[in-house]
This record gives sequence, structure tokens and C-alpha cells, in this order.
Amino acid sequence: MTRSKFSVLWLIAAIAALVAVPASASAKPTITLSGSTSVAPLATLWAQQYVKSCKGCVKFKLLQGGSDVGIADVSRGRVTIGMSSRDPKPSDPGGIEFNRVAKDAICLATNKANPVANFDQNAVQSIFGGGVRSWSQVPGSKQSGTIDLFVRTPASGTQDAFQKIFMGDTKVFSGASQKASNGLVQQSIQRDKAGIGYVSEAFTDGLSVASYKGVPCTLRNAKSGQYGGVRSFYFVTRGKATGAAAKWIRWTRNNPAALRIAAREWVPFK
Repeated sequence: MTRSKFSVLWLIAAIAALVAVPASASAKPTITLSGSTSVAPLATLWAQQYVKSCKGCVKFKLLQGGSDVGIADVSRGRVTIGMSSRDPKPSDPGGIEFNRVAKDAICLATNKANPVANFDQNAVQSIFGGGVRSWSQVPGSKQSGTIDLFVRTPASGTQDAFQKIFMGDTKVFSGASQKASNGLVQQSIQRDKAGIGYVSEAFTDGLSVASYKGVPCTLRNAKSGQYGGVRSFYFVTRGKATGAAAKWIRWTRNNPAALRIAAREWVPFK
């Protein structure tokens, strides 16, 4: 499987195929999900395999919107599961449970016309914090003009994880262009020779991916723990998961087929 399969068009098509079930199956339980655009590709693959393996025992409806949206939706009973790519916060609604299902690497990426081999934490904080605004100030850059920053919206779990892991107390530059999904950040960098941003490892097709602190952002390094930019994926439920949702979450964590799916582009649950 190539990363190009995680394009926006592919994901929409996959979801459409997933929910296109016969009318005769209407009485079967439906698991609804919303939230993280990072978790959505993995959740889609899992749902497709689960429907196939259990012979259509359940239906799925998957929406996106960002981690904060998924957490808010599940806390209000709008969906069965909220997808989150960030850790729990003290400000999260009460009565919800974060069920870790996998891990994922956040990669720093530039346009292929401007491959930068490595960024240390100081460089990341200087660039994304707005202290460095010209590529001429960045060692290894092939560009010399203004740096175009592409970041995620505040509702994004990827944004939250990036802030925590890479930025620390340094705030992201207010003039950065905010995008609502990994796919939109990916597309923006692909089209802009002066662009830089961060995306889930599954969305790096067509980009130049930099090392962080001398360690390449690869699936192997994420699995070994060598790469420092790794965060958790969660299925968030309203209280303890029950019924069809509980069965599916157990399946994603323990079934060999589910673990093989996760191992393609992510770090399986353990």
C-alpha cells in the first residue's frame, strides 16, 4: 500500500463504499464516528475489514472534523466513537473514556523542490514560531524567499500534539495558514515551493520529509521508539464502551488482521 492511497479522494471513496450497505441490512447496529483526520484512514480500513470478517454484522458511518470535534460529538451523544489523535486534557468533558488503539508519527515536510535534510528542535521552534521568516536563514534550504507555514486548526489533535512534542512553550506563528485536515496541508506543501508543515506519516506522499533531531521520520523509527515525534490514536467513548462498539475496539486492539492493517502505516496497539 502506498501513501498516495490516503488522498482525500481515496478516503471519500472508501467511506462511501463502507456505508453503502443493502437496505436489508438496515436493522443491524450502526457505529458512528467523527473527529481526527489522522485517525480516519486507519479507522476506515479497520471498519472495512471488520464488516468483511463478521459478514456485515454491523454498519459504520464515518465523518471527520478534527479531534476536538470528535470528543465534543461523543460527549454529547451525537456519535458512538470520537476519533482523537491527541492525549486527554483536563478541559475535556467529563464522563468520556480514551481508548488507545495505535500510535502515529508526525513528520516535518517541505516541498520536493526544497528538501531540507534535518531540523533540530530549535530550528522547528524558530521557523514555526515565526522568529525565522526567510528560507535563506535555514541551513540546507534551496529556497531564499519567505517561508510559507502550513499548520492545522486549533481543533486538530495533530496541532495539539505538534505543540506539545515539537514546540513546547513556543506558540505557533499567528500568520501561518491553518488547514482543516492532513490532506489539505499535504496538498498545500505539494503546490508551494516555499512551503513547510507537519502531517501524519500516512500523508507524506509527494513531500520531502525531514529528519527530526537527526532521526528520519519513518515507520520503522516510529515503531522502534527512536523517532521522537510520535503520538497516540484514541477511540473516545461516552463512558465505558459497550455493545457493538466495545467488540470492535477489542478487535482493533487484538485481532491479527487488525494489527496487520495498523502496521502498514502506523504503530499497532501494544
